[in-house]
Amino acid sequence: MNKTNQLLIDLDEEYIAKCTRAPYFPIVAKRAKGVIVEDVEGREYIDLISSACVLNTGYNHDEVVKSVKEQIDKYIHFANDYFYTEPQIQLSKELVEITPGEFKKKVIFGFSGSDSIDSAIKAARAYTGRSKIISFIGSYHGSTYGAISISAIDLNMKRKIGPLLPEVFHLKYPLSTEMKDFESEEDFSKRKFLEFEENFKYYIPAEEVAAVFIEPIIGDLGLIAPPKIFMKLLRKFCDENGILLVADEIQQGFGRTGKWFSIEHFEVVPDLVVMGKAMASGFPMSAVVGREEVIDSIAMPGQLFTLQGNAVTAAAALSTIKVIREENLLKRATDVGSYIVKRFNDIAKNTSIIKDIRGWGLTIGVELFDEKKIIPSVNLVKKICYRCFEKGLILIYLGGNTLRVQPPLIISDLEIKEAMDKIEEVFREYEQGEIPDSILNEIKGW
Repeated sequence: MNKTNQLLIDLDEEYIAKCTRAPYFPIVAKRAKGVIVEDVEGREYIDLISSACVLNTGYNHDEVVKSVKEQIDKYIHFANDYFYTEPQIQLSKELVEITPGEFKKKVIFGFSGSDSIDSAIKAARAYTGRSKIISFIGSYHGSTYGAISISAIDLNMKRKIGPLLPEVFHLKYPLSTEMKDFESEEDFSKRKFLEFEENFKYYIPAEEVAAVFIEPIIGDLGLIAPPKIFMKLLRKFCDENGILLVADEIQQGFGRTGKWFSIEHFEVVPDLVVMGKAMASGFPMSAVVGREEVIDSIAMPGQLFTLQGNAVTAAAALSTIKVIREENLLKRATDVGSYIVKRFNDIAKNTSIIKDIRGWGLTIGVELFDEKKIIPSVNLVKKICYRCFEKGLILIYLGGNTLRVQPPLIISDLEIKEAMDKIEEVFREYEQGEIPDSILNEIKGW
């Protein structure tokens, strides 16, 4: 590793809390533009994860930077908890427009997906007068107390910090990867829904449930979706029992899957949508958007933050929406995603370790598995990811054995071809035994 990189990493480890870090590679960024990140030693990387799905419009998009600079020249912050600011008002109108649902909607602003999950929990309980919350095993909703309480992806998120929120129940997520060969999608959906419904027959009174929180495409478990039929059955169940359906779009929102929000792939309209990450192209911004009567059920000042909907971050979010529209990035995500899936299918013909390829726009999961059981799957993905890093690609893994392929929506044809060519080289090197086990001592990750 280069000395400057290592010096800064050593300082990071000395002063910054370990609980806020899950480093995969020794990269210290110096500058970034588009899909290219340059480290402090001048080495460049193609970012295939959009800085954890934050940079859907790429790094430092000219229009976003211009909007931010113009707003900074006017004012950075004005107390919009006591008064009013135009960027926040204009942004709320845009969010209501792009969010699913032909009903009156309102917005609660926040800073991160985590705190907006807490906002949604408050709204659901306040509106329904009920206490119980349903979420799913394998879900990751964030790191505030409410978000941790409804997450179920890693025991270390919950160790030593309890008690957490009461009345939270985690049910099994309807993973489409569990569909049996002889099953139709309809039969599988009905079977999974019956499993879901059983919980309400024996130990969860449906009339006491405020909301079901679901990631329409579950992220950290490996980028897996339920069948569309299951989602429609879930919506019907919620309607029949007076339960709110909350879509967590923190990772998949703002065009990543080829639609504004991934829930749109299922032809289901949620009562509340939680968003964050890509919302303001790198500025801290989140929101809950949903039914007016639900949003307004929280008593003032029950969700009042001094800096929520800050003028600069609101300007960045407005510009983000404008860029996605004007550059037709929803279609771009679909087109580039199809190319990537095709390339992985071609690679799969010449390697023994690709088990499954699943994708929605530029959310693509490539699951690896060694059928010969010579090497654990988690070591497979570590070897592939670290060798990609050595070749100038930022590519990480989720769910223990799934490559996370989520590049910025603005990635060019040339850039994605270069990246896929390098990935193909890495798989070829793996098959030829050219990736040493010593790599396993280098890569960390979550």
